[in-house]
Amino acid sequence: MKRYEQFAEQIAALIRSGVLAPGEKAPSVRQASRTYGVSPSTVFQAYYLLEDRGLIQARPRSGYFVRAQAQRPLPEPQLSNRQAQTSEVDVSELVFSVLGSLKDPNTVPFGSAFPSPELFPLARLARSMAHGLRDMPAHGVITDMTEGNPNLRRQIALRYMLSGVHLAQQELVITNGAMEALNLCLQCVTQPGDLVAIEAPAFYACLQVLERLKLKAVEIPVHPREGIDLDCLADSLQRLPIKACWFMSSLQNPLGASMSEAKKQALYQLLQQHQLPLIEDDVYAELYYGSQPPKPVKSFDRDGLVMHCGSFSKCLAPGYRVGWVAGGRYAERISRLKLMTTISPSVPAQAALADYLQHGGYDRHLRKLRHSLETQQDAMLASAARYFPADSRVTRPSGGYFLWFEFPAQVDSLQLFQLALAQGISLAPGPIFSATRRFGNCARLNYGHPWNEQNEQAMKVLGRIIASF
Repeated sequence: MKRYEQFAEQIAALIRSGVLAPGEKAPSVRQASRTYGVSPSTVFQAYYLLEDRGLIQARPRSGYFVRAQAQRPLPEPQLSNRQAQTSEVDVSELVFSVLGSLKDPNTVPFGSAFPSPELFPLARLARSMAHGLRDMPAHGVITDMTEGNPNLRRQIALRYMLSGVHLAQQELVITNGAMEALNLCLQCVTQPGDLVAIEAPAFYACLQVLERLKLKAVEIPVHPREGIDLDCLADSLQRLPIKACWFMSSLQNPLGASMSEAKKQALYQLLQQHQLPLIEDDVYAELYYGSQPPKPVKSFDRDGLVMHCGSFSKCLAPGYRVGWVAGGRYAERISRLKLMTTISPSVPAQAALADYLQHGGYDRHLRKLRHSLETQQDAMLASAARYFPADSRVTRPSGGYFLWFEFPAQVDSLQLFQLALAQGISLAPGPIFSATRRFGNCARLNYGHPWNEQNEQAMKVLGRIIASF
């Protein structure tokens, strides 16, 4: 981080801990400069950043003061149901009705599934595409279709190595985004009518895939911070003929929960005991906020049970639609199934990403992206504390760009969605994240767009609507 960002984080920590109380004056620019050994311009930059996060506010001729509700965060949701639920899946009409309403570019995009395109190096990627295609052998346009761009596969394998996963390049299958990878994995290990263990709440696209393949969902509760309930999963595996699991072990969508390394290892041991395949959806892997990347369950896999799916759509290039799966013992089956359906993702897009990963400064981009998202999370949390009812609850994920809100019991989030949309504000209502349409008083909000006055006012309007129930 830059010096002003480091100083801003120091002041933010004092506010969060209560050392700087609401309404209290922050150190003056002169005092802060002298006390912390930084220049006045550094203090000003830090205070501007804290203003953007909603933690402090300037008063004319008086200095900077801690906002009245800056230090009083909303509490976190709790694990509400420890009993697994089994059901047919029928959510597509509800999901399509919600998603179809989010296309207006003038709508505040709290319901979006992607971060802002402003956060991605699109111009640099265009140059990478030109370089990649220029350097590609003529026959590569054809030969790379089946196996995937060899340089891209090599770069992906290198990134696996950085997170402690050593795998052969031959295990990697390049796909049309992570959704194709996840679809192929599920088709490889299930037949119509089979039971699949999924999370509750779960990413709505997961539910749509199960519905399309005529599979039944076994919903396993997810703790907002600690991830999947392993006791509930173990009990379900004993009682039910589950054929596969589809979980997000890190930065789960929509909760943002991340399992600890020990818990991921315990999950793998449970899978190993039952010889049960895991489809590990890890599309947010690069969006962690800490200093170390979280290890996937794949890092513990010795039997090839884990099919680990990733993508560049959430962290680098949404429209390029390039994903992959490290398929373990199922890699050849996945590859053959892909050849029977879509054959290949875009060869130029693969060449562009391969060149960018090798020459474009990917890690520098990721550091900047993570910092932007973390700053925007702070801003949305602070805004929610100011405007939402005090008995609301919200998650505090350690990465990604979603917050999961649990509102008072009387709030109907589908009705909230319609009322907010009429005011030009989108959100993702809770029922689209459940096969049984639970979470009726919950919603997922996206903070992946640079925070501005429009977002701040949208949170204020949402707060008024929620309070009106």
